[in-house]
Amino acid sequence: MNIAEKEAALVRLGQYLADKSPELEAVKERAYIANGWFIPPFIDNALDNISRYFLSPAPLQQWLQGYPKVTEERTPKNVGIVSAGNIPLVGFHDWLCGFISGHRVKMKLSGKDEILMKHILEKIGEWYPDQANQTEIQDMLKNCDAYIATGSNNSARYFHYYFAKYPHIIRHNRTSAAILTGKETPEELAALADDVMLYFGLGCRNVTKIYVPLNYDFAPLLKALEKYSHLADHHKYKNNYDYNLALLLLNSSPYMTNGSILLQENTGLFSPISVLHYSYYVDMAQLQQELSGEDAVQCLVGQQFTPFGYAQQPSLTDYADGVDTMKFLLEL
Repeated sequence: MNIAEKEAALVRLGQYLADKSPELEAVKERAYIANGWFIPPFIDNALDNISRYFLSPAPLQQWLQGYPKVTEERTPKNVGIVSAGNIPLVGFHDWLCGFISGHRVKMKLSGKDEILMKHILEKIGEWYPDQANQTEIQDMLKNCDAYIATGSNNSARYFHYYFAKYPHIIRHNRTSAAILTGKETPEELAALADDVMLYFGLGCRNVTKIYVPLNYDFAPLLKALEKYSHLADHHKYKNNYDYNLALLLLNSSPYMTNGSILLQENTGLFSPISVLHYSYYVDMAQLQQELSGEDAVQCLVGQQFTPFGYAQQPSLTDYADGVDTMKFLLEL
């Protein structure tokens, strides 16, 4: 397939993901049964974002125009992709880059997130039999020419050890933060609730830490977060909420809650499921400078940064860890 044909194939895939056919609905149900964190509304959100921001003609064409090399002939290499499993189809963007680049993709999927990706690959193979073998799902990635691996800080150490002699992109734990001024509208706070609560806060683009000015009034924020109060009925989330509340009570730690999320003053960027950390700031410019040099921050949300509600709507050029995956693959 040439680039125009691949682009058309991806647009077709985007339409399929948006159409919500009975076949796709059955696959989504299987994905939820296999991983209780993948509730149907969150799977729908992931599929809608992929369809709209990755696979629509306009953003796809604009993205590809930034890579003139994509039309050049090249000897296909074997590229190993190790995907995380924290949110639905978290490895899709890596696969998309591999598919467009023309390399042979070997994917190791997380057991937490394999059903949706396997179905997508099956549909591509069904529609375009000549592409059925460009991507293979493997339990062990061996004999690859390059690797792209995403995981925890602990697994990243192993990736560095095993893949050191090959061209590689290795990603570790990251999270996102928001800077508030206290002048946010109710609509902006409701959008921030999406950034915090979508996917139960498990994504690297989820806001797990907020920075607020001194004397900040938390009442409007707690009210806005009630948008996701129904998550307290989810047994996995509720277990985490109850556990973290018990820890705070046992340690006599101050906290705030609306019954479905806990707010705790804490210097850490990463917060446990059901907890949102906050810290106070005095000088926003200084805070922004500090966060710009923080390697663990994937996305910074606020009135002067990524708009509220858009943290979990990345574009094709919002590469994880800021490393251009497409450029990496085209230069192999």
